[in-house]
Amino acid sequence: MQNVERLSITLPTEMARLIRTKVEQGGYASNSEVIREAMRAWQEQELRRVEHYEAIRAKIAEADADPRPSFTEEEAERHFEARLKKSIMARGEHD
Repeated sequence: MQNVERLSITLPTEMARLIRTKVEQGGYASNSEVIREAMRAWQEQELRRVEHYEAIRAKIAEADADPRPSFTEEEAERHFEARLKKSIMARGEHD
């Protein structure tokens, strides 16, 4: 069995009522069991959040390490305007 530590927590009345209701309905053996399950769910959520941010950081690092030259805002605008014109011309949608 894992080591355990007793904590005293304060919850809003509605949360405490929900915990007691779950125990009374037989879904859980104790208030502590409800809290432990909630904490496990929170830990999983935190792990997913950390992994998500690590993936974003990795993509940023990859972009920063990209040896290709960066476009200025004006160059990017010209590039996409030219692509749009080419696409319009290809569909025959002239002004």
